[in-house]
Amino acid sequence: MDTSVTPFSTVIRTASHEQHTEAETSTFMSDLLGGRLGVDAYTRYTEQLWFVYRALEDAAPVLKDDPVAGPFIQPELMRTAALERDLTHLHGGEGWRETLAPLAATAVYAERVAECARSWPAGYVAHHYTRYLGDLSGGQIIRDKAEKTWGFSRKGDGVRFYVFEEITNPAAFKRGYRELLDGLAVDDLEKQRVIDECKRAFALNTGVFRALGEEFPLSA
Repeated sequence: MDTSVTPFSTVIRTASHEQHTEAETSTFMSDLLGGRLGVDAYTRYTEQLWFVYRALEDAAPVLKDDPVAGPFIQPELMRTAALERDLTHLHGGEGWRETLAPLAATAVYAERVAECARSWPAGYVAHHYTRYLGDLSGGQIIRDKAEKTWGFSRKGDGVRFYVFEEITNPAAFKRGYRELLDGLAVDDLEKQRVIDECKRAFALNTGVFRALGEEFPLSA
């Protein structure tokens, strides 16, 4: 695909489609969305998200003035506070922080995000894109299923991670985000590296799903 003619947001979406599909259709996510797993599995998944989003968002203050990553740092996307509220609800109190440890696959994922944030802003953008645009899209399906399956209040505690209160028009926001991608201030060689990192991000996410699937296998 000729990146000089095709918008970069289209190139990156097309190039990572296979990895994206693999992540979306993992056994764990299929079982979770199919209502075949308990709220403990949903809680464990939410815990893993907390580690990844802390890696993404702890870097935001440093990267907000970066010429490449800076335009993507938008406060209305931030998820850590919502995740912490969800986890406090899911655990029935604040004590979860003292005992929580990431799965090995989650630790690898979060460290890669942090590494990109430290040393490669364009790579950080690849992780930013795969997470937040996914949350605004497929994340809404997870929210709906979670509310129906485990009885959370609509857009309330337990599913606040999926509720972007400050984004009143998600479709317009996603359009604007894709325009930022199209204008990414890097050359074509760097864009290819960003595409590769995007694929890696989906693969790291799939690794977390695989680990969760091993922790919550369906009984035969």
